[in-house]
Amino acid sequence: MTEAATAAVDSARAWRAVVAGFLSMFTVFGVAYSFGAFFEPMAAEFGTGRGATSLVFSITAFLYFVLGALSGPAVDRFGPRPVLLAGAAVMGAGLLLTATVQSIWVGYATYGVGVGVGVACAYQPMLAVIGGWFERRRSAALGVAVAGIGLGTVIVAPLAARLIERYGWRTTYAIFGVAAAALLVLAAARAERPPQPTVARHPVRLRDSIRTRAFVCLYASVLLLSLGLFQVFVYVVDFAQTIGIGRVAGATLVSIVGAASVVGRLALGIIADRVGRLATYRSCFLVMGLSFGIWLTASSYGALVAFALVLGTAYGGFITLSPAVAAEVFGVTGLGGLIGVLYTGAGVGSLFGPPLAGLLIDATGGYRWAIAASGLVAMASWAVLLLLRQPRRAPAR
Repeated sequence: MTEAATAAVDSARAWRAVVAGFLSMFTVFGVAYSFGAFFEPMAAEFGTGRGATSLVFSITAFLYFVLGALSGPAVDRFGPRPVLLAGAAVMGAGLLLTATVQSIWVGYATYGVGVGVGVACAYQPMLAVIGGWFERRRSAALGVAVAGIGLGTVIVAPLAARLIERYGWRTTYAIFGVAAAALLVLAAARAERPPQPTVARHPVRLRDSIRTRAFVCLYASVLLLSLGLFQVFVYVVDFAQTIGIGRVAGATLVSIVGAASVVGRLALGIIADRVGRLATYRSCFLVMGLSFGIWLTASSYGALVAFALVLGTAYGGFITLSPAVAAEVFGVTGLGGLIGVLYTGAGVGSLFGPPLAGLLIDATGGYRWAIAASGLVAMASWAVLLLLRQPRRAPAR
């Protein structure tokens, strides 16, 4: 086979991996980020407060970020297909079991483990796979793949609200379980292991990488951001209802975040490849922190739409550029394991952020203090990221 033919085959395989990543992230995050639509009916049926109910999502997010420390190295060792198939089985079973639970405490296990493992098998591993296939156009390729998260949020959140109104939250979870398993199997059929570089650009072990100042800055910034960020997906639907907005319209706000994030993922990924990934990444953190000021003062649906658009665009850039910045700083060798460990910071933040915010909401009788606190920790994440030095760019292949 000629060199040109080999390059064409590799390019086709690389873009098949992007398609697989898009589909898998569409599926798992569409389910996970639709939780806001389930929040009120689950709390009403089980008679639980905001803090206890939000813990369903928090445990899930904690698990899918922390388990990435296992699924990331697993994809480095076994390739993406077996990892995605494992995620399909566990997520499908977890959602079907959640549809039958009679206690919120059992739901912590069925939903948390099911969706947590599903996302962990589809997210960090596919970021590493796609990052390994690309270098010159890495941010753009990752942007296309993670646009699946945004589109999943756009479609699945309002779909969940409508299905709940018609069939109830239990039947909706059963439908999601079957659909999620089928789509993840389809994604697994398209995913292939990337070629390994003959010479590692940064030939260091994982334990050496995580001891560096660069890793500490990246980890702390992700942890702090996650302490505030996930309140949006858990509480914005309920907040909208407190100011007289219906559940479907409130769930549409999550869709708007997702739609704006698609634009952010695609546009900011391309921009970052041209003007600098780290500078663009920092800007995303700053805009997300400032956007909470819009939510804090919002008293109308229009203001909430503006908040969703601003936050969503910057959030999309953050999701696209996190693995790209990690690859630029540390190289692609062992990238799955590095991303998995890095995202445990997001797991810690997501575990504590929504429940603490829920306790604050219940204690104060309103959302303003919780929103303000979320904005402050998001701004702190941007400040920490300023300590990360600009990595030297290697020549593109």
